[in-house]
Parts: sequence; C-alpha cells; structure tokens
Amino acid sequence: MSGTDEPVLLATAGRTARITLNRPRALNALTHAMVARIDEALTAWEHDPGIETVVITGAGERGLCAGGDIRSIYEDARSGGTASPGFWRDEYRLNARIARYPKPYVAVMDGIVMGGGVGISAHGSVRIVTERSRIAMPETGIGFVPDVGGTYLLGLAPGELGTHLALTGTQIGAGDAMLCGLADHFVPSALVPRLLDDLATKGVWDALESFVRQPPPAELAGQRAWIDPCYRADTVEEIIARLRAHPSHDAARAAETLAAKSPTALKVTLAALRRALRLGPLERVLEQEYQISCAALSWPDLAEGIRAQVIDKDRDPHWSPATLAEVTDADVDRFFAPRESSGLGLAPLASSQEVPW
Repeated sequence: MSGTDEPVLLATAGRTARITLNRPRALNALTHAMVARIDEALTAWEHDPGIETVVITGAGERGLCAGGDIRSIYEDARSGGTASPGFWRDEYRLNARIARYPKPYVAVMDGIVMGGGVGISAHGSVRIVTERSRIAMPETGIGFVPDVGGTYLLGLAPGELGTHLALTGTQIGAGDAMLCGLADHFVPSALVPRLLDDLATKGVWDALESFVRQPPPAELAGQRAWIDPCYRADTVEEIIARLRAHPSHDAARAAETLAAKSPTALKVTLAALRRALRLGPLERVLEQEYQISCAALSWPDLAEGIRAQVIDKDRDPHWSPATLAEVTDADVDRFFAPRESSGLGLAPLASSQEVPW
C-alpha cells in the first residue's frame, strides 16, 4: 500500500503537523486502525518542540468525517459484539485526549461532520466551520445513542437546543454549530487552503485573524420559542405531546421525526443527556457513554437500524419494542448498569486545571 493510500495521512510543514483522514469514498469513516494511528501521531507531536499546532482535515470534497465505520459495528453486533467495545474504548480515549491536548488542535469541520467525526473535531481547541458544514449526531436513527462525548457537548448547548439535536439527529450549519458551542470560527471554504498555509509559519491566532468572517445566521436561535418549552419535559412521550400541541409547523415536523426513531434509543438518549449534566467533566460522561454503547450491542435496535439505513437502505426499521409505551424504565436502566471491565480508565481533569497554552 502506498503512502497516499493510507487511511490516515500524516505530514508536517513548518510549525504545523497535519492529520488528513483519507477514506473519501467512505466519507472518511473512522476505523479502529485510524483511531490508533491518530493517537500515535498526537503522542509524538505532543513531545516534539518543533510542532506548535496540530490540524485535522478530511480528504475529498464531501466532508471531514461521517462517523465511525458502522458497517463493521453492524457485523460485530450480529456476531456477538466482541470487537466494537475495543474500538469504542480507544475512540473515546482519543476524544478525551483531543479535549485536553496541550497544543492548539485545529479541526477543519468542512462538509459533513457526523457522529465520530464530531468526536475528533468538536472537542478540539480551535474548531473551524465553513458554509459547507453539515454537523449532526444522528445516532437515534440507527437505534444507537449519541456518543464520542456528544451527550456532554449537546448538554452544554443553550436551553434545550442540545436535546432537540440529540433526539432528532437534525443536521445544522455553521451558524447553528457556533450557537450550540460545537464550533468557534467561520472561515469560507475557499480560504481554508490559504489558512492552512499560514499556520505553517504563524501562530494560530495570527493566522486566523486574516481569514475569519462573520458566520451565517443561526437558524435555531429563532426556534427556541418552541424548542425550549417542548424539550424541557421529563419524558420523551411528553416532549412529543408538547411538540404536537405547539402551533409551530417546525414543532410538528420535529414530532414526526421523533416518531420514526428507535423508541429505546430516544428514551436512553434523553436519560443520558440529563445524567451528563450532573456528571461533570467530559471523562465521566465518556465513561457513561461507553457503558451505554456496550449495552447497545446486545439490543436488537442497533443492528436493525444500521440494516435499514446503511445495509439494505430500505429506510424501514422494525424497532423492538416498537412503541415508547413498551419501553420500560428497566429497559432504560440496563444501559446505565455498571459492566464488568467496562471502564475507560480516564482520569477527569480537575476543575482548577487548564490546558497549558
């Protein structure tokens, strides 16, 4: 395999080290080997005095990363679920490492950025979006729950915007990503190559100064009048009831979107979001997400959701249980039950500590 065929390309230029996800035909979906390669590179660059900044981008024209390799997860779920826990363990550890990386970590969130793509970008210290950015955590549509620190990030969004995005899987653009705390700067996509060139010779803030522009309007800002009161409810059933009762057409559409999602995934996601707010640091939330992800492997909705959306593409999942009323509290609680040897071994950063740059 030649260097340009590698799924992760590594390079240095001046002060900058560059990670390029290089599976454009698969929308740069992450594999276990890719996660390991990125982690190894971050270790080397962390201790290299010649490297001041790390940048991550995606190859091709479609986006940074569409998430984890869910075809592999599908096959694993059907055959006993022995490989995916190891992938998630290393992936979530990488997410935590990115969040605490001691050098500027610049994520270019151009194009599609979903699921695992959010995990390797939105935890970074410098998060750039463009007019092409389409960002989402769409897990409930495949019978899964937002992971890679997604419940932590969305839990910090203003009002109930994070609850709306987590449950519906709605895609958002640059303005909404910045409103929700998933991104920091807007740079037109045509200017990104020049920005990357400047980073090789300038510090991050000096380089950004010439390229940052005013972001497009945040559409969700004008929808909080129905999002906040509807999603403030304590149960998914009540959320849907409030959405259906609200006069806004957008609220009605959101209710219909939720009706198509996995009932179990919706209830577990809502519980995970609420619990994440009480857990504190990212590392504790990732520990919770790891428990949930491992439990999902033995629940039928994950394999069925991937089958319907990705394998057969009939868009007709048969969820089990099929209705919210059939999903019991005990069903939800089993996703949060401690599992033998399920910990990630992450040590939360003390609140008084800061990333040193």
